[in-house]
Formats: sequence, C-alpha cells, structure tokens
Amino acid sequence: MTTIGLTTRDVARELARRYSTMTHDELDVLESILVPLKYQKGEVIVKEGEVCKAIYWVAKGLIRQFYYKNGKELTEYMATENTICMSIESLFKEEPSRQQMVALEPSILYALPKAALEREAVRNVNIQMLYRKILEESLIISQVHADMLRFESAQERYAKLVKRSPQLVLRAPLVYIASYLQMTPETLSRVRTSALLDD
Repeated sequence: MTTIGLTTRDVARELARRYSTMTHDELDVLESILVPLKYQKGEVIVKEGEVCKAIYWVAKGLIRQFYYKNGKELTEYMATENTICMSIESLFKEEPSRQQMVALEPSILYALPKAALEREAVRNVNIQMLYRKILEESLIISQVHADMLRFESAQERYAKLVKRSPQLVLRAPLVYIASYLQMTPETLSRVRTSALLDD
C-alpha cells in the first residue's frame, strides 16, 4: 500500500483487510475513529511519564520505542510502514508510560484512540474483532522478540530481523538495531560482516 495520496478511508480499508471484514457502514465507523497525525524526525509521539491513549498505525515513516535503564537507552520495538505500535501497558492500565515513542523519520501515523475504539467495539462485533486481532498481534510480536533474545544467538537474531523486517534493517541506525537485538554495536558489525560474507 503506497502512502501517496493516502486517505483515512484507505487506512480504514487496510485495517479491515488485515484484521476484520467489515461492511460499508462499519468502515464508516472505523474511518470516523481514525485520527491522522504527522511527526517530524526526532519528534516525540508518547513521552515517558505520559499515558498512552491510542493504538497507532504507521502509514509512513519509522518509529522507535525505548526506555531508560541504568542511564542507558534500550530499544524495545521499532515499527515501519503498515505496522502497529503502542505502549501497551500504559494503554491498558491507563498509567504513565515507562517507554517513549519517537519518530526516527518524518512520519504519518493514524491513531485509534482507545476510548473511541472501545465505545464502538461494544456496539459492533467486527470492530471488536479488529481490536482483539490488533492486540493479539502486538502480544505475539512481544513474545517472539522475548523468545528471540532468550534462546537465539546473535547471528540468528540478526538473520530473523533481516527476514521479518528488511526495511527496518536498511533504515534504522545501527546503534538502535543493536540495542533492539541486545548486542553491542561492535557485535552487530561483526554479525553483519559475517552475514554478507556468507551470501
């Protein structure tokens, strides 16, 4: 899906295609919920200490979620086009986020505000299904990442990321990729060199 001339209707259709079939009227409802947002490179989407109140669909750009531990920034997640991002714990507990979300490139996001989504989900089974499928996907992504860090070597982690998110590997700064894969930039550099030699 290209982002040139992308409309809120296009985004509603894409979300329905991915997560739940919808009638024309249901698409109208979903479209009415969506809030288009633009961010410049380096602009903060969700600050640490702020409550995350929406699920975000990335129409264009690159988003990074990170947190601080012992004075160091640790990358939790990165999202490119046609993916979802949110601070899930903050969203559901309605508590201040311990993570920050920042645009690494000029980005266009479409917010699905939790309050509006839940209000419509009560009335509409297909919007409820969309909501559930988005949350399921988010939890699976978190679990896959946690398992990757626990059980896989540095080489396996990098290979999996290249396979699953090639755009991310091409566009994100290496220091953030290394942090996301929980390795030093030096280790990542060695792994990348080795992967290129193997090809």
